[in-house]
Amino acid sequence: MSSATQFTQTEARVRGVLAEVLAGKIPPEQITVDADMVQELGLDSLQAIQFLLRVEDEFDVELDYETLSLDHLRSVRYFTAEVLGRLVGEK
Repeated sequence: MSSATQFTQTEARVRGVLAEVLAGKIPPEQITVDADMVQELGLDSLQAIQFLLRVEDEFDVELDYETLSLDHLRSVRYFTAEVLGRLVGEK
């Protein structure tokens, strides 16, 4: 599988988790990869924690909360790169 395909599939999964956490307010297919999860989509602090925990479950990955910041939630694309970095780092 090409890295571009893997990135696109991972983005789709991240968007799906995000849509669930946002309680279905926005369908996954309407979440753009560049949308700011906090400013544009309205992700609050409790939802952010739920999102991070669900991402860990979805990808069977452990996120490093000491290095994560609000900047990681600025876009699906940026967050997907972080998740893929974790997945590659654990292999």
